[in-house]
Amino acid sequence: MLRTPLRSGFVLRPAGALLMLLSLLACAARTAPSPLAAVAAAPVWPAIPRADGPMAIRVQYPSSNALISARDSTFLLGTVSHGAATLTINGASTAVRPNGAFLAWVAMPPRGRAQFDLVATLPNGDMQRLTLPIRLPAERLAVDGSRPPYFDTVSVSPRAPLALRDDELVRVSVRLAAGARAVISAIFCPGVPGTYIVPLLASEGSETASRDIPARLLRCGGTLAVFGRGDSTPAFRSLPDVIDGDSLPLVRVGVAGSDTDAVVIARPVPGGTYKWFIIPGTILRQTGRQGDAVRVQLDRGLEVWVDVSDVSPLAFGTAVPRRVVSNARLVPADGWVDLVLPMNARPAYRVDGLGNTLRLTLHGVTGNTDIVWFQRADPFVRDVQWTNEATDRAVYTVQLQSDVYGWLVFWRGDALVLRMRRAPVIDAASPLRGLRIAVDPGHPPIGSTGPTGLYEAVATLAVGERVQRLLTQRGAVPIMTRTTAAPVPLGDRPILARQADAQAFVSIHLNAKPDGANPYLNNGSGTYYFQPQSAGLARAIQSRLIPRLGLSDEGAWFDNLAVVRAPWMPSVLVEGAYIIVPEQEAALRTPEFQEAYALAIIEGLEIWFRNLAAVPARP
Repeated sequence: MLRTPLRSGFVLRPAGALLMLLSLLACAARTAPSPLAAVAAAPVWPAIPRADGPMAIRVQYPSSNALISARDSTFLLGTVSHGAATLTINGASTAVRPNGAFLAWVAMPPRGRAQFDLVATLPNGDMQRLTLPIRLPAERLAVDGSRPPYFDTVSVSPRAPLALRDDELVRVSVRLAAGARAVISAIFCPGVPGTYIVPLLASEGSETASRDIPARLLRCGGTLAVFGRGDSTPAFRSLPDVIDGDSLPLVRVGVAGSDTDAVVIARPVPGGTYKWFIIPGTILRQTGRQGDAVRVQLDRGLEVWVDVSDVSPLAFGTAVPRRVVSNARLVPADGWVDLVLPMNARPAYRVDGLGNTLRLTLHGVTGNTDIVWFQRADPFVRDVQWTNEATDRAVYTVQLQSDVYGWLVFWRGDALVLRMRRAPVIDAASPLRGLRIAVDPGHPPIGSTGPTGLYEAVATLAVGERVQRLLTQRGAVPIMTRTTAAPVPLGDRPILARQADAQAFVSIHLNAKPDGANPYLNNGSGTYYFQPQSAGLARAIQSRLIPRLGLSDEGAWFDNLAVVRAPWMPSVLVEGAYIIVPEQEAALRTPEFQEAYALAIIEGLEIWFRNLAAVPARP
């Protein structure tokens, strides 16, 4: 598609003038213009102001002596205080914007000269230099085969203490010099017949030799022996003991309490992504350990990893709770319906929502529900069915009258409660009226900074305040997670929204790139969600960001972000622009761009809630 660049760095799409004219004619025919009037042409933001101050080079990112892990290229951003200056970085020319800002994509310096040399020059010949030292990752040393020890000592794995079952495999690996060979020698210990010697194997062209061996062979420790060429004395390295995973005590995950927002995070692999959220106080079988990660058994078919700091061991001999669900009941209230599942101990669980169905999986639980009592006539819950997928895994499936809006799971006395939220009643003519909308201006703590020093948290608060005003004008009740520059912990923001019973949550952010990523590629507007009921809201807001802001469309993303995980309300995180791009940072300083960003959010909310009002209840 042909695009014509504008002075501000934004673009005008073809046929934009015609579409804009049609939009204006349509608006003129109405006494009260719709907030969703088409914005067909990419907006033209005020020109970047010109800087003509005394020459001064300031690098905003990276900081002096920062560790840069990029492989071949990285970016620098900052200002030279004069828009007419020219700039070179390590001899390469870098564009300077009228306000003196620069965003450079440059080659990494050689290892022997870990620094960036910046030279700024004015047309009159005035010049200033700045040297920015950086740190590079430790160089991977070549393995020297001409002398002992013939191998890279820091490459030996495993290193951390391990706890595994007998037949689980442990990968032992080491980087070897050419011509060297390595064996594992497991000393005699109970259950291992004599000394066991296993050679490590290296694939063709690889320096690394490795072998997977059963954990039982390292139960009493083992030795890695490396032999060089000729008659040299071999080098040795002791391997860590491997504890029997079947001998570990039960653990209590987290600390039991009354806070329904507290959860313990569980992951599919050590250090992996968040996937399960365990109620504090849940007792589980411990089956392994790898460094600071502890493996726990949710049921006989599923094991996950939690941080060692989140568990406390119980006395040896403590029995695993036998959790059996008895007769259930549905308890309706004004804003929700509770499915109450009596059992004798907290279970691990997972909830999946799709369409009008909620599926509650209970791990380490046997279903034995004879009766589900609907305490009074209420059409919101159409049906509840259950089955045991395994001896210790029960699944309760709830069919709702309408699509899933939100849910909450908590432990109350002697029962697990699945609280299912009713969707709000929407007036299609004024879809935000009466709704409580949580507005979350992203950061602090942390956050990105633009070339001229605009801090993300300052810009997001300015946009958030405009969203607050627009919501109020439309009859909504805005709930601000912050109204000052004071930091608000990341985990507290969705909790504040839930405690205020917000019906949607929008977190406002500005994007950046990591070291080694070219900031001139794929910088635009994007929207993120996690729970399935939030996907439509993310797409609705994204559909308004593009015409309102005029940046490239980075799309909607499923992403495991802390502020959008809470399932009680549709929740999204919006990255409206890249604060590290000089043109976008300059636009973010203007009231026009801040208002456009806020309007895109408001219009997306209106689209989504209006569509919600138009969906009929399922028969």
